[in-house]
Amino acid sequence: MIPDGRALTSLQARMQAAARSFRLPLRNRPWRGLHGNWTGSGMGSSIDFQDHRPYLPGDDPRYIDWQAYARSGHYTMKLYREEVSPGVDLALDISASMFLNAAKTERTLELFYFAAASAIRVRGALRCYLVAGEAIHPLAAEAVFSRERFVVALESRPSQRAEVPPSLARVPWRPGSLRLWISDLLVPGEPALQPLATGKGRGVVLAPWCLAEEVPDWEGNLDLVDCETAFRRRQRVDTALLDRYRDAYGRHFHLWREHARRTGVAFARVPSELGFLEALSQEALPNGAVEPG
Repeated sequence: MIPDGRALTSLQARMQAAARSFRLPLRNRPWRGLHGNWTGSGMGSSIDFQDHRPYLPGDDPRYIDWQAYARSGHYTMKLYREEVSPGVDLALDISASMFLNAAKTERTLELFYFAAASAIRVRGALRCYLVAGEAIHPLAAEAVFSRERFVVALESRPSQRAEVPPSLARVPWRPGSLRLWISDLLVPGEPALQPLATGKGRGVVLAPWCLAEEVPDWEGNLDLVDCETAFRRRQRVDTALLDRYRDAYGRHFHLWREHARRTGVAFARVPSELGFLEALSQEALPNGAVEPG
């Protein structure tokens, strides 16, 4: 269900434009990383003066405050704001449910390419991973926009008879990075977002969803197929069963929201049936999962 080359190129161009309206949440937090354009957690050599400290042997004499020396006779160092390129670790869940239908497939890809374009636009140090169960597929930053590399990674997804949830703990998150997890969170078991918040990381979850999964139009005797395991079963669906399904669906995401709040992870579900910027404006922007560009 991955779009052909021309359609995917068009989608990528739209997401590069979207990254000028919204971007990843990088303001109001000091970052660590290579030299760049964002406020760091240490001192550097930008033009923004921060503080003074006494001269120490080995210090760069270019940063001696000679006016202070003329007044006091003591060498004093000028300290400037450090500017860095923040580490952005982008992980995409490539479970089959992420590509349930055309609308959800498009929203999944839009979120992935928006995040990549946003990181590149702010000169972040981007690393990408495609996550299939416990398998982690690194995707080189220069290959992110390659349809061929993306499809190869999808096709290498293991065939599973027993569902294995994607493993956040196996992703090699960098200390102090912005950690973005794109997943619909349709996995069994308790929510587990702790890997996004450890090691002084800043965690963000963007969860694509579609009406077909939230409000399915099931009725009567149906053959239901688990999209993850291909398991089939005959099921009679009536109003009472649908009500129980919808209640369970709502409780599932309530647990994820509460868990994200407790762990300090920015969390937003992103609907597939709205325009991309409108969809981000519903939850992602007010919840701090994205910010104005």
